Amino acid sequence: MSDPFDLTEPTPPTPIAPATPAVAHLDNLNDTQLEAVEAIDGPVLVLAGAGTGKTRVLTTRLAHILLQGKASPWEILAVTFTNRAARQMQNRVSSLTHRPVDGWWIGTFHSVAARILRSHAEEVGLRPNFTILDTDDQLRLIKQHLEARHIDPKKWPARRILGVIERWKDRGLTPDRVSAAEGADVVEGQVLEIYGEYQERLRTLNAADFGDLLLHCLTLFQTDPGILKSYQTKFRYVMVDEYQDTNVAQYLWMRFLGGGYKNVCCVGDDDQSIYSWRGAEVGNILRFEDNFPGAKIVRLEQNYRSTLHILAAASGLISYNEGRLGKTLWTDLNDGELVKVRGVWDGEEEARVTGEDIEAYQTKGQSLNEMAVLVRAGFQTREFEERLITLGVPYRVVGGPRYYERREVRDAVAYLRVISQPADDLAFERIVNVPKRGLGQATLQTIHQLGRAEQVSLVEAVRSLVETDELKPKQKSTLAGLVEDFDRWRDLSSSMPPSELAGLMLDESDYTGMWKRDKSIEAPGRLDNLKELIVALEDFETLTEFLEHVSLVMENDASSSEEKVTLMTLHSAKGLEFKTVFLPGWEEGLFPHQRSLEDTGGGGLEEERRLAYVGLTRARQRAIVSYAANRRVYGKWQSAIPSRFVGELPNDHIEEVNSMDTFGSGQWGGAGRLRETKRFGNSRSTAPLIEDINWETQSLAGTASSFTIGQRIFHQKFGYGVVRATDGNKLEIAFEKAGTKKVIDSFVEAV
Repeated sequence: MSDPFDLTEPTPPTPIAPATPAVAHLDNLNDTQLEAVEAIDGPVLVLAGAGTGKTRVLTTRLAHILLQGKASPWEILAVTFTNRAARQMQNRVSSLTHRPVDGWWIGTFHSVAARILRSHAEEVGLRPNFTILDTDDQLRLIKQHLEARHIDPKKWPARRILGVIERWKDRGLTPDRVSAAEGADVVEGQVLEIYGEYQERLRTLNAADFGDLLLHCLTLFQTDPGILKSYQTKFRYVMVDEYQDTNVAQYLWMRFLGGGYKNVCCVGDDDQSIYSWRGAEVGNILRFEDNFPGAKIVRLEQNYRSTLHILAAASGLISYNEGRLGKTLWTDLNDGELVKVRGVWDGEEEARVTGEDIEAYQTKGQSLNEMAVLVRAGFQTREFEERLITLGVPYRVVGGPRYYERREVRDAVAYLRVISQPADDLAFERIVNVPKRGLGQATLQTIHQLGRAEQVSLVEAVRSLVETDELKPKQKSTLAGLVEDFDRWRDLSSSMPPSELAGLMLDESDYTGMWKRDKSIEAPGRLDNLKELIVALEDFETLTEFLEHVSLVMENDASSSEEKVTLMTLHSAKGLEFKTVFLPGWEEGLFPHQRSLEDTGGGGLEEERRLAYVGLTRARQRAIVSYAANRRVYGKWQSAIPSRFVGELPNDHIEEVNSMDTFGSGQWGGAGRLRETKRFGNSRSTAPLIEDINWETQSLAGTASSFTIGQRIFHQKFGYGVVRATDGNKLEIAFEKAGTKKVIDSFVEAV
């Protein structure tokens, strides 16, 4: 079908009687906000920087259209990403216009798409009362297709297959529009056929998943010009919030519906596009002028949230991104405090000094509710949680459970509880079939029955059952092996440090392997949390001490009504603001995260930089960035390098407070020396990876390496190579496949 913007202009409906003139809703808007509100006709992109009043502009613009008599409520389509944002928009517009919102087309992409689809379900092979499946139902269907094809679910987990299908749907691709090459490396090329079978099965069940809500609408619009034109005629104005977070399917859906009058207004910030991992396409906002010819661009740059130094630091940092439309935030607020950049010796000190700062600010009268610690990865919260518990400072973890409440951590702790106390039935019951061991409900009921009858623990019941014929041979063998494993781990606990025991147990039980095979978005974070658990265990001499500590931590459940410090990831913090924001872990490999750099290269780096920008702009009065010289990674100490983002913060707006100079005789050199020595070439192009940084800026101990120039080595990640140069414990190695890299000598071995 031709581009919807090429359609003939629809016949205008009967003119609407102008509403009573009203301008009160325009009060208190600045010049650019007013310009955005009054730019009614034609395509408009409102580039709304952080804290510039985006929500006010969006809702006031919608109210302005209504109050000026340009359209009736049901002739405006306004979409956003969350139900909360949609309700907020409805309430604000209703307050401004003094009209109820019944019948208005305000909602999330999926809720509005579902409303359209139910009116035309038969056109795509469904009935109007179709069911919308949740993730569990989707996975169940995928597993059925894998079983039918005799595909090993361990090698090709259903969640991974579903992830591939969801990404295709995010791009608006039905099975017939996906090229065979795209799925060639998944399930030996069978994933495309599974996608087609899955879609047919959904139709048979009269069901749709969330991706289908938009996908089926696109099919409707492409195959039935009459249906498309009816909606294009209906919606005089189309408005989209958080446009930088749209995926391809959402963009196409919005463009179809706005193709009649072409009065499309998108509000967003290219510098806050941080969700590519869930399908967001930053190119949608970057290409707005190409996609909507003649578009008007309005930049909202006056920030009402943060002080000058915070804004200047954030603006200086984000200026290193090439993929942006460009804007410079400014404020009428005071200069405020310089952004603090603090170097510490290790993660433990980072948590300690952060806790001291929190107590100091609280003593000065600042509410704990106005303070937040924003981390790049969820596992980082553990040290801060434990430090705040030690200090008796209440906290909340937003966007996820507290560290020791996370599923994978609770599972691992349950294993350790059974090792320490075999009679702990609750712990044994939790993990007896995790990972899956083929133990069905009937087997577990048999174990429980014997335990109750003999008044023994479940472990002792299993010992008895494996000696009889009550269970099938396969279940008997599995349970016998599990009990033997626990006995062996228990024997080792008397001589092996808890951290080593935990690592051994997680590997031998295949619990770590289970998450390595899981291809879901959450799996890497769960593995990071397990690695952090092993680090936590290093602080305890016995398993009993650690388990007592966990019990005390879990008991720390302060009243919901009292003030609390907020701990959350940077991704979860978008849209929020706090008076004081702590930004720990600004080190290469952690932030920017090495996984993002390896997966998407330059695009990944720019998204990581946008994430840093989001973190800084959450702060109203105070931002404290910190990085550590050493981190325990996978249970081993490693020297760390300040993030390239530290070096990109403008000197005039930061204050360095490195504590390491007090004990290192300048061996680290601090962020300032990193900035002076090598500010990544002061280039706005993609910065080099961690191995390319000048190691002279952060040599910790200066001890000579045992490796020599010309020596052949092996590295777990980069493979075989030859040492070309040495600098203390740092080696420059020419790898056979990975090229020349700089690595720490503890990561290589001689061959």
